[in-house]
Amino acid sequence: MIPENTGPAAVIVLAAGAGTRMKSRTPKILHEIGGRSMVGHALLAARSVNPRQLAIVVRHERDLVARHVAELDPAALIVDQDDIPGTGRAVEVALQALDAEEDLTGTVVVTYGDVPLLSGELLAELVATHQREANAVTVLTADLDDATGYGRILRGEDGTVTGIREHKDASDAERLIREVNSGIYAFDAAVLRDALTHVTTDNSQGEKYLTDVLGLARKAGGRVAAVVTADRWQVEGANDRVQLSALGAELNRRTVEAWMRAGVTVVDPATTWIDSSVTLDEDVRILPNTQLHGDTTVARDAVVGPDTTLTDVAIGEGAKVTRTHGSGAIIGAGAAVGPFTYLRPGTVLGDTGKIGAFYETKNVTIGRGSKLSHLGYAGDAEIGEDTNIGCGNITANYDGEKKHRTVIGSGVRTGSNTVFVAPVTVGDGAYSGAGAVIRKDVPAGALAVTVAVQRNAEGWVAANRPGTRSAELAQAATTDSSSTPAPTEEGK
Repeated sequence: MIPENTGPAAVIVLAAGAGTRMKSRTPKILHEIGGRSMVGHALLAARSVNPRQLAIVVRHERDLVARHVAELDPAALIVDQDDIPGTGRAVEVALQALDAEEDLTGTVVVTYGDVPLLSGELLAELVATHQREANAVTVLTADLDDATGYGRILRGEDGTVTGIREHKDASDAERLIREVNSGIYAFDAAVLRDALTHVTTDNSQGEKYLTDVLGLARKAGGRVAAVVTADRWQVEGANDRVQLSALGAELNRRTVEAWMRAGVTVVDPATTWIDSSVTLDEDVRILPNTQLHGDTTVARDAVVGPDTTLTDVAIGEGAKVTRTHGSGAIIGAGAAVGPFTYLRPGTVLGDTGKIGAFYETKNVTIGRGSKLSHLGYAGDAEIGEDTNIGCGNITANYDGEKKHRTVIGSGVRTGSNTVFVAPVTVGDGAYSGAGAVIRKDVPAGALAVTVAVQRNAEGWVAANRPGTRSAELAQAATTDSSSTPAPTEEGK
C-alpha cells in the first residue's frame, strides 16, 4: 500500500540517453516489457505519487519519444536537454522549465525512464521519508550481494549519507560496502535549485553530475539521508537487450505470482506470460504456453490455453479458449473457442456460442448459441442466434475491390461446404444443401440448393491415365465385377 504523503511538487524523469548498447533504431526507453514501454512504466510510477507536475527530459530521437510520452501522459511536460551533457544538466533544464510553470517549492523527485520495475509504493516511501525527516536530499539505495561497478554509499556515525564513492575510486574497505546508489533521489526544491548553479563540468567526462548536489547540500548544512530497498530489481536499469530480457522475465514472474495470490490458477508459471495491463477474475484457469497481452480481460471460471496467445480479447464467464490466436475479439459467457482458431479484430462470439477447429473469423458478430464448428472462414458477417454453420463454410466477402457483408439469421442450418457470396442475406430458419453456392438472398424457412447433375465418364481413367496404379486397380475391379456369375434360380 502506498504510504500517505502530500505528494511531491514535481517528478523529473530522465530519458535523454541514446542507449547505444541496445543496438536498435528504437530508442532505448521505448523498448517494452510486460506490454508497456520502459518509459511507460516510469511514468505510471511517477504519477502514482500524485506530483503537482511531471517533466520528462528528452534528447535522442526527441520527436519519437515526445509523441509516445504525449500519448501515454498528455499532461507531462516535455523538456529538451541542451548540448551540455550530464544528469545534473538534465535536471537543471527540467527545473528551469518547471519553474516557468510555477515557482516550485517542496519535494522534487528525480528518476529514470529505463528503470521499469520501480514501483509507486517505493517512490512514495522515498517521498514520505524525505518529507518526514525534512532532508535536503534523500537517496534511494539498494543492498546488493555483488556491488561491483556501483557507487558505494558512505555513511557517518549518525547514519546520514556523507558521500557516494564510485567503484573505480573506492578503497578496498569501501568496496566491501554492499549499499549502492540507485541514482533516484528526492530533493528539496530550493536546495536543488541553488546547488545546481554550483555544479560544473570540471571532471574527466566534462559532464554536470547530479551526484555533486549531495556534497553541495551537505556543505550548505543540509541533511542527506537514504531509503534502502532490499529489492534490487526495483532499481535495475536496462542498458542492453540481455538486461531488458532479465527485467522482463522478473516483471512477468511478479505479475503471474500476483495473479495466483489473487485467486487465479496458473498451471505452469514458467510458460505463462501476462502483460501488466491484463485483468483476470478469481477462479480463472490459465493452462501452459499461454500469453495474454494488451487489454485482455478474463472473467470468472474461464479456462484459457494451452498454447494460446490473446491480445485485447475480452473473455466471458465460464468460457473456454483452447489453442487459439486472437486479437480485438469478444468471447461470451460459456462460449467455446478452438483448437487451432484464429480470431481477428471485430470478432464477437455470443454467450454459449462456438468457434471450432481450424476456423478464421474477422469483423463478425455471432449470436447466442450459434456454432461454427470447423474448417471455415467468416468475415464481414452477422450471424443470428442458435444457428449451425456446417463444416467448410465460408463467406466470400471480397470482390477484388470492396468488402461486402453476409447476414445469416437465427435458427439457420447450413450444409457442408456452403459458400455465401456477399452481399447476401439468409432468413431465419433457412437451410442450405451441401456444396451450395449462395449468390441470392434465401427467404426464411427455405432450403437453398445449387444442384449440378452428376455425370460419370466410365473408362476415363484407363483412357487418360494408362499404366497408373489407379488404372490398374480400376481394371481389376472391372474384371472382378464382370467375372462374377449371375445367381441361379436356386441361389435366388
